[in-house]
Amino acid sequence: MAMNNPYQSYLENSVQTASPGELTLMLYNGCLKFLKLAKKAIEEKSIQQKNENLQKAQRIICELMATLNMDIEISKNMYALYEYMNRRLVEANFKNDVTIIEEVEGYVTEFRDTWKEVIQINRKQRHSEGGQA
Repeated sequence: MAMNNPYQSYLENSVQTASPGELTLMLYNGCLKFLKLAKKAIEEKSIQQKNENLQKAQRIICELMATLNMDIEISKNMYALYEYMNRRLVEANFKNDVTIIEEVEGYVTEFRDTWKEVIQINRKQRHSEGGQA
């Protein structure tokens, strides 16, 4: 019988109770985590760890691509950027290139930070609308 891990239970509960916006933020943060681990693996010459972490980052990017609403014009641009990042990660994996990972890391950080701002603005708007009712 598996031991009950409080941290794992907390993580599962966080995901199950998160809003779609918060889930997207979690995806960005997870992607950044795996990119950092991949860079560390390259520095330590751990090819298997590098490959696993880059593939995890790529799966997250694919998930982000799948969640786009393609009826909205900006989604088409985001899709193209996600495709580009995915190709770059394939190249980084093949070449063991930390510089390419850092390039993608920059994009993901920018998207994450923008997304975080959007969530904060939406919360403020909801609270101000709720206080006037």
